[in-house]
Amino acid sequence: MATKKPNTVATVTQLVEPIVREAGVELWDVRFEKEGSLWFLRVYLDKEGGVTIDDCETVSRALSPVLDQADPIEQSYILEVSSPGVERDLVKDWHFQKYVGSPVQVRLIRPVEGIRDFTGIMTGCEEAGITLLLDDDLEMQVLKSEAAYIRLVDQYEGEIPELQD
Repeated sequence: MATKKPNTVATVTQLVEPIVREAGVELWDVRFEKEGSLWFLRVYLDKEGGVTIDDCETVSRALSPVLDQADPIEQSYILEVSSPGVERDLVKDWHFQKYVGSPVQVRLIRPVEGIRDFTGIMTGCEEAGITLLLDDDLEMQVLKSEAAYIRLVDQYEGEIPELQD
């Protein structure tokens, strides 16, 4: 009986987890995506106070030789190590739990009454979906399986610094 080849993302996640712990950051997500003719292995990091370029470089430099040795990916790819950003996608159960009470944007796969995009406060989360409090004090239940994405909304209210000539 043939054994099933492990999923690329699952394999890379196992390889990167000890490196991330050693670097003092948190593994947010791993994605293996094709864009045009190129493949990208994206490793997203997070930490309290934000990820720095040095954090990304440390993980990238430590991960590259481990990936070369394990060789879990047959085709050529580009390794990217970065922060998930302020308007990060929420995909794992612990992402949703961490950000209950935060503003999120939801894009549905199929529109509801002609509308695909909703923004509101995520007031609850379950394994299958979230509860969204919309601006007009209406609650909306959204199944994760019906969402193209659910991501945080940037609430930055600081001043934009003037550029120096």
